[in-house]
Amino acid sequence: MTATTTPNRVRPRRGYRADLAALAAAQKPSQGTAAYSRLVNRPVARRVAAAAHQTGLTPNSATAISATLSAAALALVALQEPSWPLGIGVAVLLAAGYVMDSVDGQLARLRGRGSVAGEWLDHTVDCVKTCALHLVVLISVYRFVPAAPDVVLLLPLAFLVVDVTCFFGILQLPHLRAQNGGTSSGPARVEGPWRTWLILPTDYGTFCWMFVLLGAPAAFLTVYGLMFAANAALLALACRKWWRELRALDLRASA
Repeated sequence: MTATTTPNRVRPRRGYRADLAALAAAQKPSQGTAAYSRLVNRPVARRVAAAAHQTGLTPNSATAISATLSAAALALVALQEPSWPLGIGVAVLLAAGYVMDSVDGQLARLRGRGSVAGEWLDHTVDCVKTCALHLVVLISVYRFVPAAPDVVLLLPLAFLVVDVTCFFGILQLPHLRAQNGGTSSGPARVEGPWRTWLILPTDYGTFCWMFVLLGAPAAFLTVYGLMFAANAALLALACRKWWRELRALDLRASA
């Protein structure tokens, strides 16, 4: 995502290796990040961003490329009958779009400046992508899996509610913290060694590669259902934690 940085002049362009080293030293904290984003997406995006910086690609252009790749993948899911080649193609397009979604923020760091408009664009694209992903699954099941029970059609709608609620909470919480005497990142905590793997079902990268199973609709829907259950459970735990944290800020303000 596009990082918000202090406006500054564009830094002089360096070589690829220098850019890669600069990015490695200026990464966002990895705490609270799921394994795929931490171990795969961000490292790949660093290399792509360092190369893209040599060509003069801007953060907003990276966001536009991400949106185009994701839109192409989602259109294929909605319009084409599920198959193994389709699933592989969709997964690759979505994963590439996710890489570019990280590249925009990396480019902003290299250029020495971000923009409010760029951050808004990035979050808006993410929101549309989050909603559209579940809607195209609904369309695909309705059009191409006639044997699926009608209740299965409710699954993408329920998953959409869970994802949008989580997206809203993650965006809103830092503002509420900062406005009420807390830090935007919340209280410091020690991260357990398994947490990055336990929250893997919430990682968008996991969603991307799940589409490889499109060629076997029953397997895809089973994994999709398990992902929904995991995300719903983790959202419930997150909401409980967020509520307690915000209530503590209320109590501290009223003391």
